[in-house]
Amino acid sequence: MTVPVHGLPPLLREGLEVAIVPPPLKEDRWHEVRHASDAGQEGQLVELSGARSIGDATELVGKTLLARLDDLPANYALLDVDALLGREVVDEAHGALGVIDEVMKGAAQDVWVINGPYGEVLIPVVDQFVIEVPSEGAIHVRVPAGTVVVEEK
Repeated sequence: MTVPVHGLPPLLREGLEVAIVPPPLKEDRWHEVRHASDAGQEGQLVELSGARSIGDATELVGKTLLARLDDLPANYALLDVDALLGREVVDEAHGALGVIDEVMKGAAQDVWVINGPYGEVLIPVVDQFVIEVPSEGAIHVRVPAGTVVVEEK
Protein backbone atom coordinates (compact mmCIF):
# COMPACT_ATOMS: atom_id res chain seq x y z
CA MET A 1 0.00 0.00 0.00
CA THR A 2 1.37 3.41 -0.92
CA VAL A 3 0.26 6.68 0.65
CA PRO A 4 0.55 9.97 -1.26
CA VAL A 5 2.23 12.92 0.47
CA HIS A 6 1.91 16.72 0.45
CA GLY A 7 -1.79 16.62 -0.38
CA LEU A 8 -1.19 15.00 -3.77
CA PRO A 9 -3.59 12.45 -5.19
CA PRO A 10 -2.30 8.95 -5.99
CA LEU A 11 -0.01 9.34 -9.02
CA LEU A 12 1.41 5.84 -9.53
CA ARG A 13 0.44 4.07 -12.75
CA GLU A 14 1.49 0.94 -14.60
CA GLY A 15 4.78 1.38 -16.44
CA LEU A 16 6.00 4.29 -14.29
CA GLU A 17 9.61 3.98 -13.14
CA VAL A 18 10.16 4.83 -9.48
CA ALA A 19 13.26 5.03 -7.31
CA ILE A 20 13.22 3.55 -3.81
CA VAL A 21 14.67 5.87 -1.16
CA PRO A 22 16.68 4.97 0.75
CA PRO A 23 17.83 2.41 -1.82
CA PRO A 24 18.59 -1.21 -1.00
CA LEU A 25 22.30 -1.93 -0.61
CA LYS A 26 22.72 -4.67 -3.18
CA GLU A 27 19.82 -4.17 -5.55
CA ASP A 28 18.77 -1.67 -8.17
CA ARG A 29 17.16 1.53 -6.88
CA TRP A 30 14.83 1.82 -9.90
CA HIS A 31 11.72 -0.34 -10.28
CA GLU A 32 8.77 -0.37 -12.63
CA VAL A 33 5.21 -0.15 -11.37
CA ARG A 34 3.68 -3.40 -12.65
CA HIS A 35 0.22 -2.79 -11.21
CA ALA A 36 -1.44 0.08 -9.34
CA SER A 37 -5.01 0.11 -8.11
CA ASP A 38 -6.84 2.81 -6.20
CA ALA A 39 -7.55 2.00 -2.56
CA GLY A 40 -9.53 5.20 -1.89
CA GLN A 41 -8.35 7.66 0.73
CA GLU A 42 -5.78 5.14 1.97
CA GLY A 43 -3.66 5.33 -1.19
CA GLN A 44 -2.87 2.70 -3.82
CA LEU A 45 -2.12 -1.01 -3.86
CA VAL A 46 1.06 -1.28 -5.92
CA GLU A 47 3.13 -4.11 -7.37
CA LEU A 48 6.74 -3.26 -8.23
CA SER A 49 9.19 -5.13 -10.41
CA GLY A 50 11.79 -6.83 -8.25
CA ALA A 51 9.40 -7.45 -5.35
CA ARG A 52 8.89 -11.16 -5.91
CA SER A 53 7.73 -12.19 -2.45
CA ILE A 54 6.04 -10.92 0.69
CA GLY A 55 9.53 -10.65 2.21
CA ASP A 56 10.65 -8.38 -0.65
CA ALA A 57 7.54 -6.24 -0.21
CA THR A 58 8.08 -6.05 3.56
CA GLU A 59 11.55 -4.59 2.93
CA LEU A 60 9.86 -1.63 1.19
CA VAL A 61 7.69 -0.64 4.17
CA GLY A 62 8.51 2.90 5.30
CA LYS A 63 10.47 3.76 2.15
CA THR A 64 9.70 6.56 -0.28
CA LEU A 65 9.00 6.11 -3.98
CA LEU A 66 10.21 8.92 -6.23
CA ALA A 67 9.33 9.47 -9.89
CA ARG A 68 11.01 11.68 -12.46
CA LEU A 69 9.24 15.02 -12.81
CA ASP A 70 8.94 14.49 -16.59
CA ASP A 71 7.04 11.23 -15.95
CA LEU A 72 4.33 12.87 -13.83
CA PRO A 73 0.96 13.84 -15.33
CA ALA A 74 0.82 17.00 -17.44
CA ASN A 75 -1.49 18.61 -14.86
CA TYR A 76 0.93 17.95 -11.98
CA ALA A 77 1.38 21.70 -11.33
CA LEU A 78 -2.34 21.89 -10.53
CA LEU A 79 -2.08 19.04 -8.03
CA ASP A 80 0.93 20.19 -5.98
CA VAL A 81 -0.85 22.08 -3.18
CA ASP A 82 2.39 23.07 -1.41
CA ALA A 83 3.68 24.75 -4.59
CA LEU A 84 0.35 26.56 -5.17
CA LEU A 85 -0.10 28.14 -1.75
CA GLY A 86 1.07 31.74 -1.73
CA ARG A 87 1.23 31.99 -5.53
CA GLU A 88 -0.09 35.20 -7.11
CA VAL A 89 -3.11 34.84 -9.40
CA VAL A 90 -3.78 37.27 -12.25
CA ASP A 91 -7.04 37.43 -14.22
CA GLU A 92 -6.93 38.48 -17.86
CA ALA A 93 -9.72 41.06 -17.34
CA HIS A 94 -9.35 42.20 -13.71
CA GLY A 95 -5.59 41.98 -13.16
CA ALA A 96 -4.13 40.81 -9.85
CA LEU A 97 -6.69 38.87 -7.79
CA GLY A 98 -4.38 38.09 -4.86
CA VAL A 99 -2.70 34.92 -3.68
CA ILE A 100 -3.86 31.34 -3.22
CA ASP A 101 -4.55 30.85 0.50
CA GLU A 102 -6.19 27.44 0.33
CA VAL A 103 -6.91 24.61 -2.09
CA MET A 104 -10.26 23.00 -1.38
CA LYS A 105 -10.36 19.39 -2.57
CA GLY A 106 -13.56 18.48 -4.37
CA ALA A 107 -14.97 15.34 -5.89
CA ALA A 108 -15.20 16.87 -9.38
CA GLN A 109 -12.36 19.41 -9.19
CA ASP A 110 -10.34 21.45 -6.73
CA VAL A 111 -11.19 25.08 -5.94
CA TRP A 112 -8.58 27.76 -5.24
CA VAL A 113 -9.37 30.23 -2.46
CA ILE A 114 -7.71 33.50 -3.44
CA ASN A 115 -7.49 36.51 -1.13
CA GLY A 116 -6.63 39.97 -2.40
CA PRO A 117 -8.05 43.33 -3.42
CA TYR A 118 -11.43 41.79 -4.40
CA GLY A 119 -11.78 39.94 -1.12
CA GLU A 120 -12.10 36.16 -1.24
CA VAL A 121 -12.39 34.80 -4.78
CA LEU A 122 -13.12 31.10 -5.44
CA ILE A 123 -11.94 29.65 -8.75
CA PRO A 124 -12.69 26.09 -9.86
CA VAL A 125 -9.49 24.48 -11.13
CA VAL A 126 -10.60 23.52 -14.63
CA ASP A 127 -9.10 24.20 -18.08
CA GLN A 128 -11.91 26.64 -18.83
CA PHE A 129 -10.69 29.04 -16.10
CA VAL A 130 -6.99 28.25 -15.55
CA ILE A 131 -4.97 29.54 -18.49
CA GLU A 132 -1.38 28.94 -17.38
CA VAL A 133 0.46 27.62 -14.32
CA PRO A 134 4.15 28.39 -14.93
CA SER A 135 6.75 26.87 -12.62
CA GLU A 136 7.44 30.37 -11.25
CA GLY A 137 5.63 33.69 -11.21
CA ALA A 138 1.96 34.52 -11.46
CA ILE A 139 -0.72 32.01 -12.40
CA HIS A 140 -2.96 33.30 -15.19
CA VAL A 141 -6.72 32.72 -15.06
CA ARG A 142 -9.96 33.68 -16.75
CA VAL A 143 -12.51 33.94 -13.96
CA PRO A 144 -16.15 33.12 -14.67
CA ALA A 145 -18.51 36.07 -15.12
CA GLY A 146 -19.77 37.40 -11.79
CA THR A 147 -16.92 35.86 -9.77
CA VAL A 148 -15.15 39.17 -9.15
CA VAL A 149 -17.26 42.02 -7.84
CA VAL A 150 -15.80 45.39 -8.77
CA GLU A 151 -17.17 48.25 -6.68
CA GLU A 152 -17.82 51.56 -8.44
CA LYS A 153 -15.81 54.46 -7.01
